[in-house]
Amino acid sequence: MSVKLGVPSKGRLMEKTFEWFGDRDVWLSRTGSDREYAGRVDGIDGIELVLLSAGEIPRELAAGRIHLGVTGTDLIREKLGQWDQKVEPLAELGFGHADLIIAVPACWVDVDTLDDLDAVAAAFRAKHGFRLRVATKYHRLVREFLRDHGVADYQLVDSQGATEGTVKNETAEAVADITSTGDTLRANHLKILSDALVLKSQATLFRSRVAPVTVEERQTLKALCHLLAVD
Repeated sequence: MSVKLGVPSKGRLMEKTFEWFGDRDVWLSRTGSDREYAGRVDGIDGIELVLLSAGEIPRELAAGRIHLGVTGTDLIREKLGQWDQKVEPLAELGFGHADLIIAVPACWVDVDTLDDLDAVAAAFRAKHGFRLRVATKYHRLVREFLRDHGVADYQLVDSQGATEGTVKNETAEAVADITSTGDTLRANHLKILSDALVLKSQATLFRSRVAPVTVEERQTLKALCHLLAVD
């Protein structure tokens, strides 16, 4: 048996994850062609590298099919109800930074806060007969955030594509999305509400709280955490 470590299977997240582990004398690498999801771990025995999409890693951790996984805080919090009972953060990796925010059209000059948004939402429903639409991929996080801040008279609409374009395309009146620089929002004539930071996210190493471990695997996990200088 071996400890299963899930990491993003491609792109900058994979490259930065490999670098982070390599800086701590644990070397991760792909094996075979780019189309093969196979890899290896050097520097420590008993670790199996599992290449997955970042979005799959929360599910695999929560199901106990992998012991460790690197993914964004936003994906863990969005995809897993009662996430802290299923996974434990071990280390923030210092890359993949992004903020989950709420943005509205820049032309809404009198709307700058969540209180303003709540007032606009009530007026919008009275005028149009349906709730103001907020396009997002992050239903759980946004719903909880708006509830906790007293915003009502809105509806979330699913957006799995370019969320920033939904206002221009008239399929939503506001958006809740991940942003790093805000450039794409500004290019689509959107502005971030001043008090609408839903979550700050970054790539993080998580441990599954539910994955079964043998005595040998427990020792391997302890040795890996020592190398990585995490608890």
